[in-house]
Order: sequence, then structure tokens, then C-alpha cells
Amino acid sequence: MIFIARIGDVSMETIRVIYISKGIKYLAPIIAFFEIVIWLLAMEVVMSDLSNIANFFAFAFGFAMGTYIGLVIEEKLSIGMVIVRIVTTGESTIELLEFLTSSDYGVTCLDGAGSRGTVKMILTLVNRTDLPHVIGHIRHYTPHAFFSVEDVRYVNEGVFRPKHSSLLGSCLQSFSRSGKKK
Repeated sequence: MIFIARIGDVSMETIRVIYISKGIKYLAPIIAFFEIVIWLLAMEVVMSDLSNIANFFAFAFGFAMGTYIGLVIEEKLSIGMVIVRIVTTGESTIELLEFLTSSDYGVTCLDGAGSRGTVKMILTLVNRTDLPHVIGHIRHYTPHAFFSVEDVRYVNEGVFRPKHSSLLGSCLQSFSRSGKKK
């Protein structure tokens, strides 16, 4: 029971912290409420029998497994947007740009100078759900390109690809928007 409770509360904690970092401020306190209730129940069992070493291990292993499961859940939810920065030496850059623009991604392309000569830097904002698809195309069109991915908390104005999300993702997105100033 302790192990299962810790998986539950730590998974919730992981999701809650991620929601806070993404500015989803109205869902995080609700999760926090249930998280602490579960934690208190698990802690009551541990504290009622301090001589039982199995309770301590269940508590610790539940914490570890809850962290992992929370990250897996967050990855499946794929909430938010990321910016993808691609630096390439020109190899098939045009094909990559054509793919991104034809797929309705906003794209900015800059000329630059890198440590090995001239480069193109491509910036695009991507829904996290689309990230594996975009990375696959980057690797296909520009296999030797350097790219980085960074979470974005807030965006304003620009070209955004329509989001095709699950029912849960749509509910979470509309719930988080209800708290934003208009």
C-alpha cells in the first residue's frame, strides 16, 4: 500500500511541478491537494510502525518509481510548445525549410558564421506532440545538422501550426486558458 501510494503522490508531484513551470496555475493546486492527501496516508502507515524496515523501502522505492512514472505521463501528455533551433551548413536546407513551411510551421531562417564557416540557423516553434515528427525530418533532410530543443512558456503572435491533441490535452489546454487575462 505504501509503495502504490508513493507512486501516486510522486507522479502527481512531478506533473504538478511541470504544470507550474508551464504556467498552468489553476490545475496545479488541485493536483497538490490530492498529492498531499495521498502522502499523508502513506506517511501515517510508515510512522505507525517505525521498526518495520519494509515500510521504509516501500516508501523509497515508491518515490523512485513515482518519479519515473510521472515523467512518462508528462511525456505522453506533451503539453506546450518548444522552440527548435537548427544550425546547418546548407546541406538540404531548402528541402527542410520547404517541409516546415508546407507543414504550417512558422520558420525563421538566418545566415550566420559558425566555427567551421557559414551556416544557416533555422528557428521554428513546434507543439510538443509534433516534436518527434519534426526531428525525424531534420535528421532526414539535414543528417549532420546541430539542433537543440527548448521549452517555451509563453508565445505571442506568429505562425502556429494547428494543434491536434487528445481529448485530455484539449481539456487541459482550455482549463489553463480560462485563468489567463484577456
